[in-house]
Amino acid sequence: MAKLELKNVRKSFQSIEVIHGINLTVEDGSFTVFVGPSGCGKSTLLRMIAGLEELTSGEVHIGDKRCDHLLPSARGMAMVFQSYALYPHMTVYENLRFGLTNQRLPKPEIDARIRRAAEILRISDLLARRPSQLSGGQSQRVAIGRAIVKEPDAFLFDEPLSNLDAELRVKMRSEIVALHRRLRSTMIYVTHDQVEAMTMADTIVVLRDGAVEQVGPPIELYARPRNQFVAGFLGTPQMNLLKGKIQKIAEHGMSVTIAGERTSLWATANGDGAQVGTGCTIGIRPEHFALSDEGGLTGTVIATEMLGSETIVFANLPSGETITASVRGICSLSPGTPASFSVDSKFVHVFDNTGQTLPPLRPWREDYLQG
Repeated sequence: MAKLELKNVRKSFQSIEVIHGINLTVEDGSFTVFVGPSGCGKSTLLRMIAGLEELTSGEVHIGDKRCDHLLPSARGMAMVFQSYALYPHMTVYENLRFGLTNQRLPKPEIDARIRRAAEILRISDLLARRPSQLSGGQSQRVAIGRAIVKEPDAFLFDEPLSNLDAELRVKMRSEIVALHRRLRSTMIYVTHDQVEAMTMADTIVVLRDGAVEQVGPPIELYARPRNQFVAGFLGTPQMNLLKGKIQKIAEHGMSVTIAGERTSLWATANGDGAQVGTGCTIGIRPEHFALSDEGGLTGTVIATEMLGSETIVFANLPSGETITASVRGICSLSPGTPASFSVDSKFVHVFDNTGQTLPPLRPWREDYLQG
């Protein structure tokens, strides 16, 4: 186990810079997830850490030693790729043994490591099979086992579940998290799936265009996104982002109006530096809308999606903007019918014209933690 530090890491392909001076600390024993849209640089950054991609500038430190000049095999890391890359002519046991044989470890130690990894991953009964005799989930366990037997300082996962079906992805997610708890090793996991990031990570690193947008625990990024990009990226369904205007600023928050709406919303946001009459973007997560008979935002239902435990309601506002609301249980609203929605002021996010969040007046725990 080891702490990993990136110091002003940059990467360019010819004249195009794709990683822009990233500084990041991954704590010893943490499960850190790099997440972001396709092309944001998350896999490139992981490959730079692993030594599979050369740095243009900057430093990578593992523990108390600098390692960006070392070969991948000398960095004390093991990587699990998107493809299983198992040798088809070898048994599972032989696939697990291959890397250790190249390290010229004693045979008893190799066997002990393989048996221990197989027990952890529950593949002891598969050791005599060949890859063609394995399911997708079993193949993925073998690929992870190949990393475990190396006993690395850190595990690196590059979208390891993207080739699995939806049901198996959910199962493997929980298995990888359970593996992390058992091994207590440093793990860095790359994904474009924000649900994977929210459910698996101790720490999420949100990337965009080769730069870090925000780092923190999943619930903190969800409850207090630093900017409009993070707010819109995390959460399913996506946060509603509506054009608005600051109407009033007070010590205990501010009043904002949505373009074309007469009804104002109160937000418990800090208005220091903001000016009345300036434009803003109002962010409201779908689950924070509630159907109301007492005013609020009024729109016309255009569609619903009934999921059993909740109903997703899509409605058009008079301004022409569309909102998405998540209503608990089964809702029988029909397309074309009017609907009014209310929202608690503590769940109204306000972003300035540069897309930065106006800071809330209260800690997120007071608003989001129940009981």
